[in-house]
Amino acid sequence: MGTVIPLSDASRRTRVFPIATLLIILVNSFVFILELLGGNDFVAQWAAVPATLFTGHQWITIFTAMFMHGSWMHIIGNMVFLWAFGPEMEDAMGRGRYIVFYLMGGAVAMLAQFAGSPTSTVPTLGASGAIAAVMGAFIVTYPRDRIKSLLIIVIYIRVTMIPAALLIGVWFLIQLINAGSVANVQSGGVAYLAHVGGFIFGAVTVRWWRRHPTLAYDRAY
Repeated sequence: MGTVIPLSDASRRTRVFPIATLLIILVNSFVFILELLGGNDFVAQWAAVPATLFTGHQWITIFTAMFMHGSWMHIIGNMVFLWAFGPEMEDAMGRGRYIVFYLMGGAVAMLAQFAGSPTSTVPTLGASGAIAAVMGAFIVTYPRDRIKSLLIIVIYIRVTMIPAALLIGVWFLIQLINAGSVANVQSGGVAYLAHVGGFIFGAVTVRWWRRHPTLAYDRAY
């Protein structure tokens, strides 16, 4: 059994420090602390429940839920992925547009999950839909970049370079394959439809968000 953890873009350096990406990570971390303190009551109030949205209530949770997470591994995994792909897209879009893009990508992802199972009573939460939008934007903008990644196969651990098109493409294919099989699950699990919806949003709309596709500078190797 193996896994690949993206760490950073090895082909490119940003012009400025990714303050917006760091801010998003800090907000997610702060909200997670509030979850730990507030427990189930906090989750019940701010997570998105499709059945509740279906009745026309608590639509604000489409946005609040994208800053919530179900466990330490959930938030750590999501923030690692965001830090791997977010800085370059923040640089290409500009901080303001990047933040709006992130929020809209997360909202579209939540709505995609809602559309797949509108009567589900399982709370939907997590930043992965918004991060999927960032990944969709990245693969369109920088498909040839090499992603510095941690490859783990049982006890074999190695840092390697993987083409962005391959890494993100395989990831999206896995989400697409699994989306249909879990669309009607009522007992929880991974929100694959949110991943698919967010990714498609990012890939299709990125051209309208970025200032210029080559604003980030190539590293010299």
